[in-house]
Amino acid sequence: MDARVKPGHDKRGGRLALRVVGAVAIVLVMVAAAFAAWVASLGPLPLAQAQQVSTTVIDRNGKLLRAYAMADGRWRLPVDAKTSVDPTYLKLLFAYEDKRFYEHHGVDPLALSRAGFQLLTSGHIVSGGSTITMQLARLIEPRHQRSVYAKLRQMVRAVELERQLSKDQILDLYLALAPFGGNLEGVRAASIAYFGKEPKRLSLAEAALLVALPQSPERRRLDRYPETAHAARDRVLDRMVEDGVVSKDYAAQARATPVPKMRKQIPILAPHSSDQAIATMKDAPVIKLTLDASLQRNLEALARDRAIAQGPDVSVAIVVVDNETGDVLARVGSADYFDERRAGQVDMTRAVRSPGSTLKPFIYGLAFEDGFVHPDSLIEDRPIRFGSYAPENFDMTFQGTVPIRKALQLSLNVPAIALLDRVGASRLSSRLKQAGTNLVLPKDEAPGLAMGLGGVGITLQDLAQLYSGLARLGATKPLREIVQANDSRDTMRLMDQAAAWQVGNVLLGTPPPENGVHNRIAFKTGTSYGYRDAWSVGFDGRITIGVWVGRPDGAPVPGLVGRTAAAPILFDAFARTGNIPAALPKPPRGVLVASNAKLPPPLRRFRPLGELVRSGNDQAPHIQFPLNGSRIDVDQSEGGHAAMPVKVAGGVLPLTVLVNGVSAGDIDSRRQRLIDPPGPGFARLTVIDATGAADTVVIRVQ
Repeated sequence: MDARVKPGHDKRGGRLALRVVGAVAIVLVMVAAAFAAWVASLGPLPLAQAQQVSTTVIDRNGKLLRAYAMADGRWRLPVDAKTSVDPTYLKLLFAYEDKRFYEHHGVDPLALSRAGFQLLTSGHIVSGGSTITMQLARLIEPRHQRSVYAKLRQMVRAVELERQLSKDQILDLYLALAPFGGNLEGVRAASIAYFGKEPKRLSLAEAALLVALPQSPERRRLDRYPETAHAARDRVLDRMVEDGVVSKDYAAQARATPVPKMRKQIPILAPHSSDQAIATMKDAPVIKLTLDASLQRNLEALARDRAIAQGPDVSVAIVVVDNETGDVLARVGSADYFDERRAGQVDMTRAVRSPGSTLKPFIYGLAFEDGFVHPDSLIEDRPIRFGSYAPENFDMTFQGTVPIRKALQLSLNVPAIALLDRVGASRLSSRLKQAGTNLVLPKDEAPGLAMGLGGVGITLQDLAQLYSGLARLGATKPLREIVQANDSRDTMRLMDQAAAWQVGNVLLGTPPPENGVHNRIAFKTGTSYGYRDAWSVGFDGRITIGVWVGRPDGAPVPGLVGRTAAAPILFDAFARTGNIPAALPKPPRGVLVASNAKLPPPLRRFRPLGELVRSGNDQAPHIQFPLNGSRIDVDQSEGGHAAMPVKVAGGVLPLTVLVNGVSAGDIDSRRQRLIDPPGPGFARLTVIDATGAADTVVIRVQ
């Protein structure tokens, strides 16, 4: 027989093969379509919900001040693996969980093959073969049962994650979501709760423990099952030795380290500032403040200790301001945020209280600016009456004739009120408001002389802003506590440079408390009526610190005095900054520094308004040129001789001219004088006669 195949048989076999191939292709298309439909049915990844984190408040250097738990009570802190996680931990994590993390696209075929082989040879699951991306998918969409379907879903989601996020974003999100037992999620929350520190610097033992805990977070909770967690950590270390990641001796040292058995409290620094920031920056996951965490911690401890010494109802508030920038470096709103008896949750740095004598330096500053007194002028401290108002000193005694310098350093009341009567209470109030301060007067009352001794309301933070203006030579800057992209704060005028320097120079000589050193800090104290508030505010060339002591409910505290209750805290606060007090600014050009005997005659003794009574045909001095509010063009070109005439009518000779509080010499019998004009801008010219009467104009030099 012919063994050759018949021609018809080839055709039938070819058609059958085509049918089989076609059927397989149709099945594959149907399977692919079904798979695509199933993937589509999964819907989009719930990334927005997964990326929600606890709101965190950080300091100027990125250190955690306070974190707020999420609505469901979980602690989940944002993580940046590149900057905030120890490389040792990341090395162990990759070696233990996902060696090829940066090579695969969400699924690691080699790891899955290994896991399948182990399942076949051992009869049970030895390792899941999951990548970090697959674990992240499981965290985003939790599944309580382990199954082929759940694994397939993780693989699909892992591929989707790799398409939507970069490797760094995937790692950061995993490190924020990984469970560590209880309500702790993420490596930062776990490190802070278990070790009391950020995961930026971890020991090998700590890093291995953090790798082990997410494998079975509830069964390895350190606060419940420390022995189980210890054993799991040691298994991680053994695996690292087997894989050659760490040396045997290094791992042995880590195994000898005990594991923590208790959770630590999540930090709560600057609680009042944090609460205010949360209310201001709604929905911001991370809020950066200008505070310094180390300084804040030191001053919170200081306030707590000093409040305990004062009694169970007394609180302490402290605010620290950077003079140059106006940044708040520390804000202690109360002695203890959680002490209900001391009303700890009330921020006393923002509470309106009576300032006592702390506004006196600004009365003297305006008097210096107006030019009718000098720090070494003499003034009377004797009983005096201003209508129905008769001020008395705190100790109910009078010092007689004293230098202006001593009157301010001793905080004498009568000289301050006499100067305020001359300066004008409304003008003082207006100038302080112009400098950014919110003064609170009794309802329907106008500014009066009593405001010089505390008859007005003000906050500690506003006082600190005013005193920082003295350190800045007369220019205040609005305080800033929340760091934002746009900082459009402008400086505001408090007083002339010369006057501000003179006030600071006087306050520098104030006798310090027992724990202070002379001539290091310019400061002032104050005590409100009825011993309700004790104040002390001081500054050096770098910072200004304000201190308040009292009862938040406004009740009197017998014996509560600024000098003994607040001033020692002020000097301790400066000491706890860790810096030697910086020198105050040098005197501005042309400031008159002279003893009383060498002062111009009108400046040697202050004359109250009541003594400026003229006899005969004498008239008060009046500046005829330049006119108030005028603009003066001065030739300031190179080689040009710039001189500006000042002409005066009236007044008793000799007449003295002051430019921005600085003496420019005497006016001759012709009642005129050529003076060197100040630089471009506004300038204040004052003429004082022999009786102390004065006239002032403000001009603009251009």
